[in-house]
Amino acid sequence: MIHIAHPIIGDEEKQAVLDVLDSGMLAQGKRVAALEEAFAEMCGVAHAVATSSGTTALHTALLAHGIGPSDEVITTPFTFIATANAILFTGARPVFVDIDPATFNIDPDAIPSAITPRTKALMPVHLFGLMADMAPIVDLAETHDLAIIEDACQAHGATWDGKRAGSWGTGTFSFYPTKNMTTGEGGMITTNDAATAEQCRVIRQHGMRRRYYHDELGFNFRMTDIHAAIGLGQLEKLERLNQARIANAAYFSEHLKGVEVPIVPQGYRHVFHQYTIRVPAGQRDRLRQHLADEGISSGIYYPVPIHRQTYYTQELGYDVSQPKAEKAADEVLSLPVHPALTEEDLVAIVAAVNEFMERVP
Repeated sequence: MIHIAHPIIGDEEKQAVLDVLDSGMLAQGKRVAALEEAFAEMCGVAHAVATSSGTTALHTALLAHGIGPSDEVITTPFTFIATANAILFTGARPVFVDIDPATFNIDPDAIPSAITPRTKALMPVHLFGLMADMAPIVDLAETHDLAIIEDACQAHGATWDGKRAGSWGTGTFSFYPTKNMTTGEGGMITTNDAATAEQCRVIRQHGMRRRYYHDELGFNFRMTDIHAAIGLGQLEKLERLNQARIANAAYFSEHLKGVEVPIVPQGYRHVFHQYTIRVPAGQRDRLRQHLADEGISSGIYYPVPIHRQTYYTQELGYDVSQPKAEKAADEVLSLPVHPALTEEDLVAIVAAVNEFMERVP
């Protein structure tokens, strides 16, 4: 079976975990600090704050920017639900605008009409490993005095014009096992603003600036040294792993037929957390079944845009149309692109897709 994802954990990470266990210092400690320092350097920012997951990174970043009840945050409906749920956790309301169908990312041209006096932040998502079009988003944020909170949970090492994901505003990352690098579970917040970084640290640790002195309401969103030990080993390999993903994606884009392959706009570095194609003529689900029959896993990310999810429609009263996101949800299919794929795997995936698409009228 060719799996859709395959975390690559080596002897270095295993030994690092054993070293932490032997040390007896398991909670947030020096390895978390080391991972924060190294990740900040990778992103080209001054500060990084480790958390327990990508979701808690999003939640913490929003709170650190003072987002709360009666506020609105503009984001995309075509993403994992944690993006919008983190906004709800603060008491604020997600406001969805449609996507650019070529990139699957938020369409900056759709943002201005969604800005109201209640808008406090823009939350672009760098979906599948391709950064959103940040230049106009930055301009809008500056014009309207809005925070930028990047959901870079799928974009470790992605760039636009040489500038890294997570360095345009307050960045948030996930280290879930399927991501380009993993800590098992974990997240990271990145920023150049010292005050924002300090507020994130306070929020993630029960509102403490001094031990057992709780100045405000906080949470237990800490990362353990066990997770950070894995992350330090993974971060050292990130560039090599990303290069393998990029090479696998290039092979697919050159050889696949009958489907719409991902684009990489000029000046962007796509790190292919997912290699996501569009399948025409209503054949997506049939192609997925054909791949399964051939022993090839695939994924649909995402089958239902957030504004169409049951909780959002029935409990929150969302009744809007985002036709480009809805069309994408009906057509997208992600193929295995992870670094563990062999040359034989790549050939088999291409052969299976092309064989099926050649039969499509």
